[in-house]
Amino acid sequence: MTAETPAETPAQRKSFLAQVLRLAGPYWHCERRAKVRGAIFLLLLLTICQVALSVWGNYWQRGLYDALEQRSVRLVLVQVAVFALILALSISVTAAHLMVKRWLQIDWRAWLTERLTSRWLDEARHYRLNFSTGEHDNPDQRIAEDIRIATESAIALAHSLTFSLLTLGMFANILWSVSGSIDVPGTSVHIPGYMVPLAFLYATLGSAFGWLVGKPLVRTTNALQTAEATFRFGLSRAREHTEAIALMRGEPLERAGSGSRFLRVIGDWNRQSLAYLGLVSFGTAYGSLLPILPILVAAPQYISGAMTLGALMQAAQAFQQLTSSLSWPVDNIGEIARCRASAERVLSLHEDLQELDAKERAQSAPRIALAREKGGDLAVEGLCIAEPSGRVLVEGLELRIKRGERVLVTGDPGVTGSLFKVLGGLWPWGQGTVRLPSEAEMFFVAQRPFMPEGTLREALCYPSAPQACSDADVLRVLECVGLTRLIQRLDERDNWEQSLPQRVQQQLGLARVLLQRPAWVFLEEATDAFDPEGERQIMEMLFRELPDSMVLNISFHPELGALHHRTITLNRMAETVVLFGERRSGNGSH
Repeated sequence: MTAETPAETPAQRKSFLAQVLRLAGPYWHCERRAKVRGAIFLLLLLTICQVALSVWGNYWQRGLYDALEQRSVRLVLVQVAVFALILALSISVTAAHLMVKRWLQIDWRAWLTERLTSRWLDEARHYRLNFSTGEHDNPDQRIAEDIRIATESAIALAHSLTFSLLTLGMFANILWSVSGSIDVPGTSVHIPGYMVPLAFLYATLGSAFGWLVGKPLVRTTNALQTAEATFRFGLSRAREHTEAIALMRGEPLERAGSGSRFLRVIGDWNRQSLAYLGLVSFGTAYGSLLPILPILVAAPQYISGAMTLGALMQAAQAFQQLTSSLSWPVDNIGEIARCRASAERVLSLHEDLQELDAKERAQSAPRIALAREKGGDLAVEGLCIAEPSGRVLVEGLELRIKRGERVLVTGDPGVTGSLFKVLGGLWPWGQGTVRLPSEAEMFFVAQRPFMPEGTLREALCYPSAPQACSDADVLRVLECVGLTRLIQRLDERDNWEQSLPQRVQQQLGLARVLLQRPAWVFLEEATDAFDPEGERQIMEMLFRELPDSMVLNISFHPELGALHHRTITLNRMAETVVLFGERRSGNGSH
């Protein structure tokens, strides 16, 4: 992903409002819809109260200036008392409105976050999405940051738009009644409520010019958020691989890469600043003229005695309220751009996840069929493994493994690694059938086991909860893998992926196997950090502790063959064969 404007995504090609409704609509009908609908209706009611108080304040202002014009202390004191009541009600309504709005913002965000996170993480979509086309870079940032911006801004914009529309109706009527009428000099033209069309004309011209000036802001905001996300992702990758970078003295390259990505941020920031410059300059002129224009326009009627001071000030304020409501698009163009940019990033991820599922359901291209049977054997029938591009890695693979067997798989790393992913249900590209036992009976150990945040006990028991593992079992498996020195650190929190060497991490990965005691164990270079003697000893221990379990061990250490019942060698196809297009004959060895 670069800082350049990305190609139009499916989410952008369709109606933006329709896409938002596809995300927001289910929220209206979700399992807690009674609360959601109640909060929305309460928010609408409080917004109506805010408008009513604003109208009341407009009439109060007229009464205050009339009282001042009459120099009546009693009438001024009455208006002070009325103002105290309006103020108290305004504080109460505003406070209640704030709490309801914020509850709705966080609730919608929580619902959408849970929905999108579940779709992303379920069924290994987070892995398969990496091989799918579309705009779904940095999905973590889209879920954590863009959902927050989109939900908060959407509700805030919806409230301000509703407030503006209600204000428009109320204050157009007020301005029409208090502004009176004028006769165009030298003609017989009589214009009643002349300040109302003037307000519409002023706001229309301002909105049109404002949209013209602010149009580049949408594009530059979207590009800036993409550049920011790419910059954050680069820094997080450096943090995750800090040890490898330090050992290889790769800091200069990382600094250069980080600097290059930040230059994109600066470039998009400057382009956004230029977009803001024109909008802010226009907004300053537009806003500065707004309080003065109605007074100047209505001044002749006040001077002639056709309008009281209170009516003049009421008309001026009504003009401002009406024009402000009509200027909602201009006033909120920056927030609209920010909301739309984030919403499109969320929608793009949502659409790509749906498209990923749709493609797999359509089965337009050959796919590896997985079948599961509890207590059954592992059988591979006519298996062809291909790359996502369609290039065949190996074909015609036939394999049957019974429970209790120990099988060593070696050969080409690309082919063996793909087989490991096929057995794990992560690699659908190819054709043929793989019959597997139930997921509950299987356990996979990668070359570098995942170390979650938290205590060492949580890392050891993963993916089970630490409460599911007794202290006795935890101590026993640590002793089996030779990590008794870590017993004192079980409840210590650390970044275990960084603080523990790879061999210790692999020992913990095998300790997890002993804790789970699965019937089918799949290892992918899970002991390659060991020396030959240590590797032999820990594999013997694993076979001794799990005598009835099948162990399929992918390794490139041939000396391990003696510990297994048989060895399978998988080699890449000798010549290029494309599975998803027109096929050519070609044979590979396996």
